[in-house]
Parts: sequence; C-alpha cells; structure tokens
Amino acid sequence: MNFLANENFPAPSVRILRQMGYWVESIAENTPGITDETVLEIAISKNYVILTFDRDYGELIYKYKAQNPPSVVYFRTKGSQPEDAAKLLLKILENKNISIEKAFTVVENEGIRQRKLNT
Repeated sequence: MNFLANENFPAPSVRILRQMGYWVESIAENTPGITDETVLEIAISKNYVILTFDRDYGELIYKYKAQNPPSVVYFRTKGSQPEDAAKLLLKILENKNISIEKAFTVVENEGIRQRKLNT
C-alpha cells in the first residue's frame, strides 16, 4: 500500500511510516502549495491512499462529486503529537477487521468511521 501525505500531514509521521517500510510521497517535500484537486489527481494516477488533516477532501468527493481517489484517511484528532498520526494509522493497518481500501476513513480520538468510495 502506497500513501500520499497531504501538505498538512506531519513530517515525523511520514518518517515513521517510511521506516516501517511503507512508500509515502509527501506533498510538503515534493510539490508544496498545489491544490486539493491536484492532490486527488496524483492519488488517482498513482493509486495512492491520501493521508490528510484537511476536511476539504470529503467535500470535494461527496458534495462536488470529484473523481474518487483509491482511499482517503482523514485525521480529526485533537491534542496529538506529530508522530501520533503514523502510530494511529499503523494500528488501523494491523487490525484485520478494518480495511482502508476504497474507503473514506475518518480517524478521531474516539475511534474511526468509514464510508465506502465508488472507485
């Protein structure tokens, strides 16, 4: 599974995921300042899971009917450290009862919610 870390996804979490063997392309490192629509295009063309703290992706996909990316993991956590996003994602990936594929996954302090994407 390959990830596309949105510009607001913390660099320490990107490093942790890479250390764990995941491929992570970072918008902050490679193409800072690009639009959310362009991030969606990259994710679609490269089959990446988007990692973000930006709720605009839900609006783009569900309200404005943008083409669906393979998956989105939207973090809505409060009071967390920059490394916490990676730690939460790794726990989700280890859980055999949860699949982030073809889903819009919202990660909150209280748990996760998912809505399937039509990809």
